[in-house]
Amino acid sequence: MNTCAIVGVNWGDEGKGRMVDLVAEDYDIIVRYQGGNNAGHTIVNEYGKFALNLLPSGIFRKSKLNILGNGVVVDLKHLCGEIERVSSTGVQIDEQNLLISDRAIVVMPYHVMLDELEEQRLSDKKYGSTKRGIAPVYGDKYMKKSIMMGELLDRDYIYRHISDIIEFKNLQLKGIYGAKSINIDDMMDYLITYGDRLKNHIHDTGRILRAEAKNDKGILFEAQLGALRDIDFGIYPYTSSSTPLAGYAPIGSGATNVNLSRVIGVSKAYSTCVGEGPFVTEWFGEKAEKLREAGGEYGAATGRPRRVGPFDVVASAYGTTVQGATEIALTKLDVLSYMEKIPVCVAYEIDGKTTTDFPFTPALEKAKPVYMEFEGWKCDISSIRNYDELPKATRDYIEYIERALDCPVTYVSVGAERDEIIIRSK
Repeated sequence: MNTCAIVGVNWGDEGKGRMVDLVAEDYDIIVRYQGGNNAGHTIVNEYGKFALNLLPSGIFRKSKLNILGNGVVVDLKHLCGEIERVSSTGVQIDEQNLLISDRAIVVMPYHVMLDELEEQRLSDKKYGSTKRGIAPVYGDKYMKKSIMMGELLDRDYIYRHISDIIEFKNLQLKGIYGAKSINIDDMMDYLITYGDRLKNHIHDTGRILRAEAKNDKGILFEAQLGALRDIDFGIYPYTSSSTPLAGYAPIGSGATNVNLSRVIGVSKAYSTCVGEGPFVTEWFGEKAEKLREAGGEYGAATGRPRRVGPFDVVASAYGTTVQGATEIALTKLDVLSYMEKIPVCVAYEIDGKTTTDFPFTPALEKAKPVYMEFEGWKCDISSIRNYDELPKATRDYIEYIERALDCPVTYVSVGAERDEIIIRSK
């Protein structure tokens, strides 16, 4: 079976979008299986530079089917705007190449309100939300107080359903936060205005995927964020509210009878992080700013400056394991070309003891990095396409990471463009 999941092994922002854009050529269907518009995938190709928040990154490949699976939460207004922006550059997006699961959950305006209100309440104890309603909508999903995309096709049903939900949401808004109540007319106007523009895209995509898998169609699963933001195995509570692990791909896509034949774990050649929570190798000051500027490290969804630091073997090995990665794509290696010496975190020191095991969050907050240094290569590698042509210092760096993660590095990105990649065999 020709299936592959492209997932992050770190905190997100590893370069998954550029890898999906590249690898999608070899697959028939590309599926986003979790998350919402709270993170972005930056893609550079012949159409331009894009920051996709909801659209699958295979949307630029002609003749490919792109699906938003049941595990995704859909901000209707945001998705409509994203479709318009991308379509305006000449990319085809219609009901033939973009489908949305009828079981995907709708992000409502009150979810965004609740997200903002809760971050305000938390103040300096906030979790680093993007304030796009993601935690509240996933909370509602599991409290069974959500609207599914398929309900947009039945106006009478959705009116009755949203009436019951609004009663509950007003209890939250007024009782917990002292905020203004919402009314059904505004919510129905929102659902009709944006839902009607998307209704031709809504299908039982699980059934479609399961049938296509039986017909030996290649399926590429695309995750948002990374292993360390996973709700179960990440740095909880500084996580997302969904499961970006490859193991969830068949469930979150609806292809429940499909097994994964490949899992490409994506990691940058250094560490970056957007949002709150422990980040052991974080750099500050001039050193951080130089790396941030060299890599253009600003969040694709929010524009926030990313926290940056050296490659973290402890975190990356853990992420590689929980993702079940069969191979690694190492991105943005070219960014390190300015460094004389390149530090790598090879262990943590916690309470005077050294460990290479990724710890539980309370211990992680006390961890200090243990570094070793590698020689820099101090030259431009962005035009190189053959692995053997890389400087020896560059190859030493890659091969150390490969050994440390116990996983083959099969892709090495040396630039943002689609073709700025070195492909190695396993």
